[in-house]
Amino acid sequence: MFLFVGLGNPTENYTNTRHNIGFKVIDALRTRFKASHISKPQFFGDLYKIQNTLFLKPLTYMNISGKSVGAVVNFYKPEEIVVVHDDIVIPFGSVRMKRGGSDGGHNGLKSIDAYIGADYIRVRLGVGAPKAGQNTADFVLSNFSKEESGYIAEFVDYAVLICEELLVKSLDEVSGQYTRKKGICIGNG
Repeated sequence: MFLFVGLGNPTENYTNTRHNIGFKVIDALRTRFKASHISKPQFFGDLYKIQNTLFLKPLTYMNISGKSVGAVVNFYKPEEIVVVHDDIVIPFGSVRMKRGGSDGGHNGLKSIDAYIGADYIRVRLGVGAPKAGQNTADFVLSNFSKEESGYIAEFVDYAVLICEELLVKSLDEVSGQYTRKKGICIGNG
């Protein structure tokens, strides 16, 4: 069984923020697969299923995402976990994948690591970096710019394709074929 987790924050206030790119990917996956809603209060999130695949949006807020992930993992015991999340270290529009590693200062990953350990696949979606002196939390909780927003649908579709490929190919194969190092150039950057 596969568990795909998209990180984000609940409520409409956060819908189009950089931190919610993982939620957008899970919404696209559950729609594409026509997954059934199977949430229960003890999962602390929106959970969807089709055959041997689960899609989870933790509704605990980013900093305690592990509570939801841990509950679903303890109940379903998936063989593979894939976490889709925003990353400010890599350029906007870029995609990197890896298994395990540090949380890189990402509070959602830090929380997941505390509940289930760090041995899961990370699909890292570059959302750009804060400007010099800009507060990181303010940046990730800000909406994408108008120009960036024009690329979000394609970016989400690309992440969905990666997740679909991970269902049938190894991480090394998918990473070798779909890693995007350069990202999307916006404005003068």
